Formats: sequence, structure tokens, C-alpha cells
Amino acid sequence: MEKSARKSRLKVLIADDEPITRMDIKEILQENGYNVVIEAGDGLAAVKLAEIYCPDIVLMDIRMPHLNGIEAAAEISQKIEGAIIFLTAYSDITLIEEAKQIPKVVGYIVKPVSEEEILPAVEIGFSCFLRMQTLEKEKEKFKGDLEARKIIERAKGILMQKYGWSEEFAYKKLRRLSMDQRKPMKEIAEAIIFTDFL
Repeated sequence: MEKSARKSRLKVLIADDEPITRMDIKEILQENGYNVVIEAGDGLAAVKLAEIYCPDIVLMDIRMPHLNGIEAAAEISQKIEGAIIFLTAYSDITLIEEAKQIPKVVGYIVKPVSEEEILPAVEIGFSCFLRMQTLEKEKEKFKGDLEARKIIERAKGILMQKYGWSEEFAYKKLRRLSMDQRKPMKEIAEAIIFTDFL
């Protein structure tokens, strides 16, 4: 898939209590192929909208009413897979340290925001989002593989004990049954564990 096509499919949330700032950022992003679908004027609205729309990139002002950006981002990071970039008029080391503690925060832009600043930050956020997706898929696959391995080991132990087979022969038997029945080894192993399969 081409990069521009991927960008247009990304959902972007802009959270800022200044409507003009939101409009400026939205225009910059839309002119460069991003799909800005959600806008919020305060932190509480940003959290609610993020939960509904699951944005891929969040541009979050730090100083906002009802719930500040740091608190809102901390909540949002638990609800979405996407990347978060902070916007602020204050270049404050304390805020930067707080922002660094929040999972999925990938950038920090000092306002007023220009096209030259925001596009590289969003591009990096976009790349981080893609890496996060890949890592999440790899993590799920690893968990699945580990679980399958545990079940296969257990079934192998049952076969060794029941028939006096060697570990190698029990494993080969499981693999052969898997191939013959065209089913994953995990499924064959579960049948051996939970039923009188052999």
C-alpha cells in the first residue's frame, strides 16, 4: 500500500481549546493527505471521542479545560493503539518529563504550530503507529505460539506416559496426526489432553 493511501486511512484527533489552532492544524494535515476526523475542545471530550473513534494519531494540547492534556493522554493511551503528540505554548521541562511517562507519546511540539514543525512530527507519529501495530501483532503471535507449545508439550507427556514412547517419537506422532488430519498441532494436542483421542 502506498504511503499516501495509508495516510488517508489514518484517523487523526485534534484536541485543542482554541478553535483557530484546530482549524490551522486541520488544514495543514488535510492538504498533506491526512484524514482529520475528530476535533475536541477540551480534555474530557478528547477522551470520550478517542474511545468512540479510536484515532491512529492524537494531537493533544497540554493546557485545556475540564481535563488537562497530560491527564487526558494518560487515559487515551490505555484505550487506543495509536500515537500521541503533544501541542503546547509552554516549553516546560516538568511538562516534558510528565509527557515522557505516558505510553504511546511520540512527540512534543511548541506552539504556534507551523507546517514545517507539524508535518515531520506527524510523519514520525505515523511511523511509530505502524511500528506499534507490528509489535502488537508480533506480541499476540508470540503469546499464541507459547500457549500452543505448552499444550503440545503436555500432550506429548501424556503420550509418553501412556504408551512408553520416547519424546521424539511422541512429537513425530503428533506432527503426523496434524498433517494427516490437516489440523494445527495445538488442536490435535488439545484432543489428546481433553478427550480419549488415542
